[in-house]
Amino acid sequence: MKPTNIQEDLKYIEKVKELNNGKNYKYYIMTMGCQLNENDSEKLSGMLEQMGYKKTEEMKEADLVLFNTCCVRENAEEKLFGKVGEVKKQKENRGTIIAIGGCMMQEEHIVKKLKQSYPYVDVVFGTHTLHKFPKDLYEALEEQRKIRDIADIDGEIIEGLPISRNDNIKASVTIMNGCNNFCSFCIVPYVRGRERSRNPKDIIEEVKELAKQGYFIEDLTAEEVSRIVYELVGNHDHHDDERRKAKTIFDILDRHRRTDTAKSEQTKPIVYKDMATFAKSNPFVNEMSLIKDHELEKKIGIE
Repeated sequence: MKPTNIQEDLKYIEKVKELNNGKNYKYYIMTMGCQLNENDSEKLSGMLEQMGYKKTEEMKEADLVLFNTCCVRENAEEKLFGKVGEVKKQKENRGTIIAIGGCMMQEEHIVKKLKQSYPYVDVVFGTHTLHKFPKDLYEALEEQRKIRDIADIDGEIIEGLPISRNDNIKASVTIMNGCNNFCSFCIVPYVRGRERSRNPKDIIEEVKELAKQGYFIEDLTAEEVSRIVYELVGNHDHHDDERRKAKTIFDILDRHRRTDTAKSEQTKPIVYKDMATFAKSNPFVNEMSLIKDHELEKKIGIE
């Protein structure tokens, strides 16, 4: 498969910005589901803000309403369809653009229902085509047509998307997409695809950049966090230097892990730029381990 040229997709950010020039448009985004969806919504927000939209917390004020969906949580479908019905009158009155993305859009019966019962929805995109959202939105605006952009194949790991963080203090970093477990009760591998790990260099660069901006990393997000240790550290396809850096960062993260409520065997590691802050809020932490962590942080440049 030909690698995605992200720069071609990002050109549409400027094209939409030109269309919106001087209009002071606002966007509203509703995120349903897990931390991966939250991170995806931050990327969607980053793209929208570069396209000239300003965020609003009131759906009724929005010129663009975006739903980032989940198909795991209870009553997810009812919640989505209720909200899409709610925004119909707003679209009729002020021409609000409606876009829907996320895991639920990977389910064929949902996309069919939207087409049949909610034909006024402007843009529908899936988990593997998030990076194409600026292009999809541009075509919906410029050509006045409905866009359905769903890919059934496992998507690539796309780096370099704009991002607008929801919090000024803490941040999460996505390290892997998809899952290989195919549990009988879980739909995740079918909507997010098989596991694809980010390059350790990209993870480390994102962590370092967040630290420079004053964030602490609340958690790393993935459907199967523990498996990335093998993918990044035990995978001999990576260069020795990359494996060493990956092992260093996981040494840091592994010291402070907490249980993820989604799966009993899964854990979420945490890394803090300011270990003294962590110690104040977690008095049980051993002082010596903090010193060691600080030394490890220095090795990868988180200072």
